[in-house]
Amino acid sequence: MGRELATAAAKSFDADYTFDGQVYVSFSGGIDSQVLLHIVRQLFRDVPAVFVNTGVEWPENIQVVRRTADVVWLQPKKRFPQIIKEYGYPIISKDVAQKVYDLQRSASKKLRQIRLEGDKKGNGMLSKCWQYLVNAPFPISHKCCDFLKKQPVKTYEKQTGRVPLVGVRCDESRNREIEYLKRGGCNMFEGQRPKSEPLAFWTKADVWAYAKEFDLEYSQLYDMGWTQTGCFPCLFGIQHEASDLFVKNRFQRMQETHPKLYDYCLETLGLREVLTYLDINFEGYYG
Repeated sequence: MGRELATAAAKSFDADYTFDGQVYVSFSGGIDSQVLLHIVRQLFRDVPAVFVNTGVEWPENIQVVRRTADVVWLQPKKRFPQIIKEYGYPIISKDVAQKVYDLQRSASKKLRQIRLEGDKKGNGMLSKCWQYLVNAPFPISHKCCDFLKKQPVKTYEKQTGRVPLVGVRCDESRNREIEYLKRGGCNMFEGQRPKSEPLAFWTKADVWAYAKEFDLEYSQLYDMGWTQTGCFPCLFGIQHEASDLFVKNRFQRMQETHPKLYDYCLETLGLREVLTYLDINFEGYYG
C-alpha cells in the first residue's frame, strides 16, 4: 500500500525535471512533511528540507527536525509576541481575521461599508456572527503566517531559485479541496510562485499507513492525542473545537500535555483575555 502511494505521489509531480532539480521540501516535523520528505529522498537524495523556526513550534516537532539530515533552518524577522502586539491575534480564520483587521484599523469608508454590509454582489462582508470582534479589547489580524512562514520561505526561494514541494492534503479542509479541484491536480507550475503538493490526494489514513510500512519516526505529539501540529498559540479554527463540551479543545489538551506552554500562552501571550472574550473554556474538561 505504502509503495503504491509513493509511486502515485511521485508521478503527480515532475518538478525535478521541470525545474532542473531546483526544488525543496517544506518541512515542519509533522507526519505529512515527514512522509513527503521520505518519498522525495527515495527518488532525489540531494533535495533539501527547509524548516522555518517560528519560535512557536511544538518541541516534539523540533526534536524530529533536529534528527533529520540536511535541513535548512530559516528564521523569521518578527516573532509571534511582536506580531500580536503590532498587528493582532490570529483568531477564527484568516478571512475573518483580515476583515476584522480592516475594520479595527479604521479603513476607508468604502471598505468599512463592504466589510459590514458587502458590495453590490454581497461579497467581502464580515459575517454578522463575527462582527462583535471588531469591538474586542485587543487587536486581531491575519498577519501572523505572512511574517512567520511566508516571508522567510519567499526570501529563501528568491535567493536559491528553488521551488517548494509541500505536504498538504485536500481532506484537511474544504478550501484545500476546492483549490485542488480548480487547478486540476497537485501541481501549480504556472504563476508567480510555482509549487507542488504531491500528497494532495492522500488521506490521513494513507499517511499513517505509509509511515508504518516504512517505520518512519514521527512527532510524539501524536501519541499525546494531538492531530494537528501547527503553531501552538494559533487560534484559527478554535470555534469548531469549542462547540463540543465533551471534546477537549486545543488549550484544554495543552493544559494536560504541556502545562508550561499553556501558562506561556495564557499569561505571557495574553490568550486568557482572548479566550475569555470568545467565551471559550480553556480550563478543565467535562468528558
